[in-house]
Amino acid sequence: MSRETSQNKDENLEAALIEVRKLLGEIKYGSVTLVVQDGVVVQIERQEKIRLK
Repeated sequence: MSRETSQNKDENLEAALIEVRKLLGEIKYGSVTLVVQDGVVVQIERQEKIRLK
């Protein structure tokens, strides 16, 4: 793996982690799913449940 490719993957991972942290702070019940292709996060899915009391 070239140095540039490794750096791009690291930047991609950092951006994904920032987004995941943000989503985890916003949802009360649900899930966050990462979709990865060739070692790179290509999509983040958020599924939220709303609980009625």
